[in-house]
Amino acid sequence: MKGKIVFITGASSGIGAGCARKFASQGYNLILNARKIDVLESFKEELESSYPIHVYLLPFDVRNRAVMTEAITLLPDEWKAIDVLINNAGLVIGLDKEQEGNLDEWDIVIDTNIKGLLTVTRLVVPGMLERKGGHVINIGSIAGDGAYPGGSVYCATKAAVKALSDGLRIDLVDTPIRVTNIKPGMVETNFSVIRFRGDKERADNFYEGIHALSGDDIAETVYFAASAPAHVQIAEVLLMPTNQATSTISYKNK
Repeated sequence: MKGKIVFITGASSGIGAGCARKFASQGYNLILNARKIDVLESFKEELESSYPIHVYLLPFDVRNRAVMTEAITLLPDEWKAIDVLINNAGLVIGLDKEQEGNLDEWDIVIDTNIKGLLTVTRLVVPGMLERKGGHVINIGSIAGDGAYPGGSVYCATKAAVKALSDGLRIDLVDTPIRVTNIKPGMVETNFSVIRFRGDKERADNFYEGIHALSGDDIAETVYFAASAPAHVQIAEVLLMPTNQATSTISYKNK
């Protein structure tokens, strides 16, 4: 199998799916992870029929360390040489005040956004070191730059993504491996439906009056970082809609 390989977590929709399509269009073979095997299989069929690439599926929840470890460890030899890892899997549930939040929901958010990212990174980066090349791209958030009402736990997880990205970049400074933290602002994906616990109308209303970013917009920035010359490391990118200024200040023309 010829061509570079990109491994994307949370690849079935939103930013992850946008990244899959972008990298496929540039000839990358794809390892795609998500929880729903039926969605992944349909996406695989779409991608392989649209582009001259191969797709390998890893259907697991990044919170399940044992399953994830086995799946990545047992990748076929032709799929082990991962060139780009995109740690995209992440979520937020609710907008509760910290003193009122649901502890079980917090476990899901923390285990996905922090521990899942850490585990995938720990499993993939040693191979990059052996091959003397690779790129880790973490999907952080503008939320990691400062807390906002009802978002303390999610903001803390994205602040952790920044710290983990910076720390990994330091740990790998004497190697050719690059580390990038992509920090989107308002992106209109299924992410907000989960935030509002399945209330799609409320999620849609959140974006009313502003031209929000799309998963494809983020994918363009991710690919820009990945396609930079080998001596150029795009360490961090903050991108927002034109009418957004901070995580809490935006203009909506309703």
